[in-house]
Amino acid sequence: MALTVSDVERFEASRPRLEAIAYRLLGSASEAEDAVQETYLRWQAADVARVEVPEAWLTKVLTNLCLNQLTSARARRETYVGQWLPEPLLAGDPMLGPADTAEQRESVSFAVLTLLERLTPGERAVYVLREAFGYPHREIAAILDLTEAASQQVFHRAKRHVAEGRTRTEVDGAAARRVVEEFLAAATSGRTEPLVRLLTADAVSIGDGGGKVPARAKAFEGARAVATFMRGLFKPGKAKRALAGGTVAVHVDTANGDPAVVAVVDGRVIGVMCLEVTPEGIAGFRNQVNPDKLERATRRWAAADHGEPLFHAF
Repeated sequence: MALTVSDVERFEASRPRLEAIAYRLLGSASEAEDAVQETYLRWQAADVARVEVPEAWLTKVLTNLCLNQLTSARARRETYVGQWLPEPLLAGDPMLGPADTAEQRESVSFAVLTLLERLTPGERAVYVLREAFGYPHREIAAILDLTEAASQQVFHRAKRHVAEGRTRTEVDGAAARRVVEEFLAAATSGRTEPLVRLLTADAVSIGDGGGKVPARAKAFEGARAVATFMRGLFKPGKAKRALAGGTVAVHVDTANGDPAVVAVVDGRVIGVMCLEVTPEGIAGFRNQVNPDKLERATRRWAAADHGEPLFHAF
């Protein structure tokens, strides 16, 4: 049946929420967009006059499309080259979704999105719908064809798994920026000790190059190992400049709500480093350099004025 203007407007009003849900479920902005577009096609083919609660119908269709996608994604990630990290979303991206509560902000952080990879697709769906969007278990049960009691059990199990692997504590934004600037000053000093002092003892650094940009397959673990890697990463060199494609403008920004270092060459984002800042120090670095996962970041970057870079590298 052909959609009326009102039907289309109803869907478009739901699109930002649907995209935010899909991104948290899939960890990929491009796959989230595809899932939402497929949801629109299902909406277009449905007898929408018989849909009593459009928001619930759309959420159910989208969530089940994402669950199918997650199942196939798990198989693909078994053959992924190196570490897999989510696609970063820069500050102001509408796909970040609601950020009114600490739980909502954490649900889209790089640290939590990475931890969500440990959950089953069903656990991830319940966690996202409840923690990030506040859906009551009665509605989650209807979306996922569970009992309400089962939804509650799955949520508590998923939340426990996420909490077991999380060290993040919210830090004031201005304080976090200062920590990032201190980190960059230490990383470019050519010395390891100033970096070690900024890190927690169990700090880790993970990089995702997707087999297209050099990135270590195994994470660096421990303050000294991470500090040594970071010192080398920011050390100038002709080979690095050639690999980057030119002089790198280094900016301090936010990505997925976390303080981040954004590396830009001629308007193209070539790397986003999300820092997990805790009151004890920097606990983690998640470095996205896979060009396929930086296309949206580049578009978002070009749409706004970011001022002068903190410095130029290489």
